[in-house]
Amino acid sequence: MNHETHRVRLQPKLISFDVFGTLISVRDSSYGAFERVLAAADARHLDVRAFWEHWEHRNITHYWDPYRSYREICELSLAETFAHFKVRGDSRLIDRYFEAFPRFFLYDDVACTLDQLSRRYRLAVVSNIDDDLLALTPLQRNFDLVCTAQRARGYKPDGTLFRYLIENAGCAKEEILHAGQSQFTDLVGGKPLGLTIAWINRRQIALDASVPGPDFVFPDIQSLSRVVDI
Repeated sequence: MNHETHRVRLQPKLISFDVFGTLISVRDSSYGAFERVLAAADARHLDVRAFWEHWEHRNITHYWDPYRSYREICELSLAETFAHFKVRGDSRLIDRYFEAFPRFFLYDDVACTLDQLSRRYRLAVVSNIDDDLLALTPLQRNFDLVCTAQRARGYKPDGTLFRYLIENAGCAKEEILHAGQSQFTDLVGGKPLGLTIAWINRRQIALDASVPGPDFVFPDIQSLSRVVDI
């Protein structure tokens, strides 16, 4: 892991980004939707953040399974999370989450940083998502490459989605810089394939001992300026 990041200058041809948690503040954007899910299931007493984290953990677990859509995974994970918290809820309430996508919000540094980077580099997004759901988000800009689980027919952790990125990048793997926030999807899936990865650790959490170390650690995407010209 490179802690002296300001001494390193990279010259990537493509910079790729994770979306949820890296560009979009997905937790804060979706807690309201999950509060409505819990209210509809008569479970207002539960901590929405703890419920959300368990649901997301189940999502990541299912990313390793044979491909199914993100919508299907989210509904399955909601059913499992209801069961874990001993709630009798309808898993179709996951629609409250999907309905919130247009109201999700970007982190403050995102629009300006992407604008600046796009003048020098090709940009891509790499997301464990369905195409129609990605289109609903406020990330309304044209990327040079869009890599979704739907297009790759697989997700990040087992490398399927990152192999799709590499195969469609139009440059060598060594000329890609990936920026992502998830230890258990971005790092677990991308590092074994030899990708250069900047871990965007917005929440300032510890790196799990089981996870391959990133090449760089930054608190936000604006800090990519420490290793690439903006």
